[in-house]
Amino acid sequence: MRKLTALSLATVLTATPALADEGMWTFDAFPAARMKAAYGWAPDQAWLNRVQAAAVRLTGGCSASFVSGEGLILTNHHCVAQCAADLSSKDKDYLADGFIAADRAREMKCPGQQAEVVTSITDVTPRVTQAIGTLAGQALTKARDAAIAGIEAENCTDTATTRCQVVTLYGGGQYKLYKYRKYSDVRLAWAPEFAAAFFGGDPDNFNFPRYNLDASFLRAYENGKPAVTPQHLTWNPRAPIASEATFVVGNPGRTQRLLTQDQLEIQRELSLPLTVTLLSEFRGRLIAAGEQSPERKREAADTLFGIENSYKVYWGQARALDDNAFAARLAQNEAELKAKAGKGAGDPWADIARADADYRNMFLDYYFLEQRAGWGSQLYSYARTLVRAAAEREKPNAERLPGYTDSQLPLLEKQVTDPVPTYPWLEKTALSFWLSKTREYLTADNRQVKALLGRDSPEALADRLVDGTTLADPAVRARLFEGGMAAIRASKDPMIQFALKNDPAARALRTAYSEKVDAPVTAAQAKLARARFAAYGPANYPDATFTLRISYGKVMGWTERGQQVPYSTTVAGLYERATGQDPFVLAKAYAEKKAQLDLNTTFNFVTTNDIIGGNSGSPVIAKDGSVIGAAFDGNIHSLGGNFGYDPALNRTVVVSTAAVQQALEKVYPAPALVRELAAR
Repeated sequence: MRKLTALSLATVLTATPALADEGMWTFDAFPAARMKAAYGWAPDQAWLNRVQAAAVRLTGGCSASFVSGEGLILTNHHCVAQCAADLSSKDKDYLADGFIAADRAREMKCPGQQAEVVTSITDVTPRVTQAIGTLAGQALTKARDAAIAGIEAENCTDTATTRCQVVTLYGGGQYKLYKYRKYSDVRLAWAPEFAAAFFGGDPDNFNFPRYNLDASFLRAYENGKPAVTPQHLTWNPRAPIASEATFVVGNPGRTQRLLTQDQLEIQRELSLPLTVTLLSEFRGRLIAAGEQSPERKREAADTLFGIENSYKVYWGQARALDDNAFAARLAQNEAELKAKAGKGAGDPWADIARADADYRNMFLDYYFLEQRAGWGSQLYSYARTLVRAAAEREKPNAERLPGYTDSQLPLLEKQVTDPVPTYPWLEKTALSFWLSKTREYLTADNRQVKALLGRDSPEALADRLVDGTTLADPAVRARLFEGGMAAIRASKDPMIQFALKNDPAARALRTAYSEKVDAPVTAAQAKLARARFAAYGPANYPDATFTLRISYGKVMGWTERGQQVPYSTTVAGLYERATGQDPFVLAKAYAEKKAQLDLNTTFNFVTTNDIIGGNSGSPVIAKDGSVIGAAFDGNIHSLGGNFGYDPALNRTVVVSTAAVQQALEKVYPAPALVRELAAR
């Protein structure tokens, strides 16, 4: 992997203008002239407007698109896996067996899910930067957050159908107001078997060739009826064409391509090694627990899938930063920007370095007690959210923590109160893991570790909290949310009291981080953004922020150690690759239906589009505006894409609409969906 990373990242230019097909561009700054120079054509504003209106963000961390006028949403199977798992029981496993709604009345609501479509993007940079002025420290972050809360509240008075979010771009160089049309009732319509969606399992993850039917359909509802969505993409179940232009439209989660050398060192030395180590250990615990019974294996399946995927992502990022050639290139890029910026930019690099010195001192405490507190325990997450929501709602909107303002509360309440199954053994595993690792890394003598554990062991405390809590009941959570701080203080629930007791220390860490790290870094990054624009003009794009972006590229394979990797696979390859042994076992339906299938149908294909996590489910759109696939992965080289992009090797992996159409017709028949997709 180290050698592959060196090859794929040696040409990355992090601080310089975007190259070739590089870039996750905002819709209000699409580089049409740049694309036209490279491709001889670029979409006009009308094309962009149509596509933007059809693009969907799912609050579970994925992307999607409307593909019919009746609220039908195309996304990845792994984006609906939690929904399928939440709807399952010991008698019916929708994650393993798949789900096909015989009619719309039997489409099933996904707990906690919300679909959002961007309706406008407005530059609010002057208002936010004016509020910040020359402030520093906690005064800066409070002024910034208050301005953002005010903008969101003023622009989204109808919180039943709209959501507003002020997004920070270039680390503080720009602030944009994204206004969304939201759909809070999202239902599962169709999903294949897990074995079909994730054929090849973890060994094939982030690799190619692939043979994955990683696609599913949701539907947005309003007032109990399918939403009317006239702005949708045209379904086009055809094979991709070599070198044809493609667009990926979605919500990439996060990139760190604009980090300074000092910030990259924090990632390389502290954050990535710790996260990789913890994910690896927790993965082992889940695998061992799953071997105890088929029911535990089912209950842990979606969590384990997420942990394995995250482990591989962070491991790949760590290997990228350990590559000497890549590190040297990043250092050279920073030196080039410093030279172009000159003395007029001041020394924002030194400002960030000083902030990072403080961050190093608080890193472990902040990581375990605030950033990763609970380590995936759903019950602890409920408790902490309820405690903080109650406390924040007693404050004026402008003084609340981000995430608890009036514009964010409707989604927060939905996610806290929607019915989601929890499994006591899994909760205890996550909670005891967090407590034991917190004690291990902060030491048993740490004041807050003593406050967390008292005289309990991590395992005994986790058992007591999980066995005693009533937060698994959504009605209890709803009453606590509605009752506010009075209900929280009166609650005898041990998980609530545990969160209430320990929240002040976590808040103190958050305040210290805000004052010593966030504030000075925000001010410094605003200076860096101005320096980049002065040096490189509009040939810049901001780091990904899980907001709507568009990338352009083409259908193209690549050369791997002297061998050409083809740009597509066919259904025939699925059967050739199957061994009968996990994870290369054919899904039951594919094993039974082979004789009925056209084995030459394109299954998966790759493009040069620049994507990152969060783009999962993004429509892959042809020049004519039709959807020909859904992005579901990147190749192994794309793991370094958090820090940079190489057009020669980075690839997006896509499930073809041709394969999905075949599945809808012959493998997992859904004739009503076939008719709906064919309608224009």
